[in-house]
Amino acid sequence: MSFTDVDVQSALKNLIDPNTKKDFVSGKSVKNIKVSGSDVALDISLGYPAKSVWDEIRAMVEAQLKSALPGVGKISVSVSSKVVPHAVQRGVKLVEGVKNIIAVASGKGGVGKSTTAVNLALALAAEGARVGMLDADIYGPSQPTMLGISGQPESLDGKSMQPMLSHGLQAMSIGFLINDIDTPMVWRGPMVTQALEQLLHQTNWDNLDYLVVDLPPGTGDVQLTLAQKVPVTGAVIVTTPQDIALLDARKGLKMFEKVGIKIVGVVENMSTHICSNCGHEEHIFGAGGGAKMCADYNTEFLGGLPLDIRIREQADSGTPTVVADPDGKLAKVYKQMARRIAVKIADMAQDHSAAFPKIVVQNT
Repeated sequence: MSFTDVDVQSALKNLIDPNTKKDFVSGKSVKNIKVSGSDVALDISLGYPAKSVWDEIRAMVEAQLKSALPGVGKISVSVSSKVVPHAVQRGVKLVEGVKNIIAVASGKGGVGKSTTAVNLALALAAEGARVGMLDADIYGPSQPTMLGISGQPESLDGKSMQPMLSHGLQAMSIGFLINDIDTPMVWRGPMVTQALEQLLHQTNWDNLDYLVVDLPPGTGDVQLTLAQKVPVTGAVIVTTPQDIALLDARKGLKMFEKVGIKIVGVVENMSTHICSNCGHEEHIFGAGGGAKMCADYNTEFLGGLPLDIRIREQADSGTPTVVADPDGKLAKVYKQMARRIAVKIADMAQDHSAAFPKIVVQNT
């Protein structure tokens, strides 16, 4: 029995991608259908990194074609991911070598923002994306320690810097440029914002799908510079369930809304405490605050993370949870969050500026 391309498309019209909740055909994931007699070959191209679920998606598509096309012969399904640039604030150009920028922010300090940022970056990399980490916390850079990086970045031309490499991430931080880790950055606001711009634009980022920016807490100079001059695809807000933390997180969320940066979602850190002796789980900081905040502001609750001693120990030792225990329960939560962030970004409007030719007017 022979089939046509239309038969194959019809067979996949009702198959839902478990990550996007859309069918593969309307989501434009089905590509290069080739029918040879009763044999069918096709590509599934996902707009988000999802290496850990490629096999699952391949098996789903094969099973659907077998049940929907009686008499089908050999089925060959190739699954891959392709991340493209998405729209940012109006009037802000994309950074060379970077497709999408994800800002990770918090209203106040001490909520585990930097730990969350580095684990989300590592989770995106584990799912097959090319990822960078920019430590924008000029006053308190923590990414060099969390990524276990020492030394200073190279400059090949005396004008720009090569990113430092660790655990598959490209990284840049003011912490790499100061000789003594104990030296405080006693700088006024304009110096801090200039430093952020230089770290972003004078680093030779190498073809990144995502650059995760670990912001300092609050809604001050750095956040404002980011909103006005850095092309941010979306922001992730990190909070804890405490009322005080949520109060400040709401301010951070509203600030991004005011400056036209899309909120991807909210991560609730320290949702529960797990006793290291008996394993008992308790909501010591309160329960449901992050989810309620998301309901109030019509944004997505990306999930909760426990207050677990391993997360702290692994980050302090320079091997964060996603690389220290890649198959563990905690790494799985980070990967689910990262995949959800990537899916939401893939749903945003694409940036087509690179497709237009640059017009130069000159006298002859």
